[in-house]
Amino acid sequence: MNSSARLRKGLWLLISHLLLLLIAVFTVYPALWIIFSAFREGTSLFSDTLLPEKWTLEHFRSLFTRFEFAQWYVNTLKIAFVSMLFGTLFVLLTGYAFSRFRFAGRKSLMSGLFVIGMFPSFLTMVAIYILLLNMNLLNTHSALMLVYSAGGAMGYLLVKGYFDTIPRSLEESARIDGANHWTVFFKIFLPLSRPLIVFLSVTSFAGAFNDFIFAQTVLRTNEKLTLAVGLYNMVNTNTSTQFTIFAAGCVLVAVPITLLFMVCQRFLVEGLTAGTDKG
Repeated sequence: MNSSARLRKGLWLLISHLLLLLIAVFTVYPALWIIFSAFREGTSLFSDTLLPEKWTLEHFRSLFTRFEFAQWYVNTLKIAFVSMLFGTLFVLLTGYAFSRFRFAGRKSLMSGLFVIGMFPSFLTMVAIYILLLNMNLLNTHSALMLVYSAGGAMGYLLVKGYFDTIPRSLEESARIDGANHWTVFFKIFLPLSRPLIVFLSVTSFAGAFNDFIFAQTVLRTNEKLTLAVGLYNMVNTNTSTQFTIFAAGCVLVAVPITLLFMVCQRFLVEGLTAGTDKG
């Protein structure tokens, strides 16, 4: 490699690192501001300094004494956990069906689902609202669990691509031994898909945990609210002065999701890339 090529490579590497540093600053700085605001005295998010001049835990106490934050937290965890279980199961079954079964209209159905998945989900909000109204499911957690779980099946393409890489010889050997489709699915495909299952579970949990638009549309009473809706209503008035309490709530909301992604980071990467390096 001549000196000119080394210079271009070094310059490009320097530019790349500067861009990454700039992105990190724009990403981390707002998060740090919210975290430190949660420990700052007063009610305003504005401050002349990033670090609080006086530290306090009063905002965290206020969340549980002045608002139904604990109930919102329980509601959100329940909805996210149930949606994760059923949503992950549905998308795995859908991907398995498209990967291993051959039936009339299979390609047309896959194309149709692919096109539908390209549209924003909130376009169906009115139709889903009317269906839930007719089913008497408005202002219930069951409505959120039902919609979140059913919507998970739209991610079938990732699962299908992964299942396509699993050798058919394993499935055929199991069928010779008398295994049916359920046995093949639970005894062969699921154990071989652990990174994919972790990826689907984490993303499904995070999606249901952080959703605001649909939860705001369905839920009405204060004791039924999720964290996103409850915290929004906390500051959604012209006379609201709960901004530092809101920041404290944001910190507590971010803790489980952050820990979940940190613990499962290795499996998330494997789940995204495993389908590309299998034989």
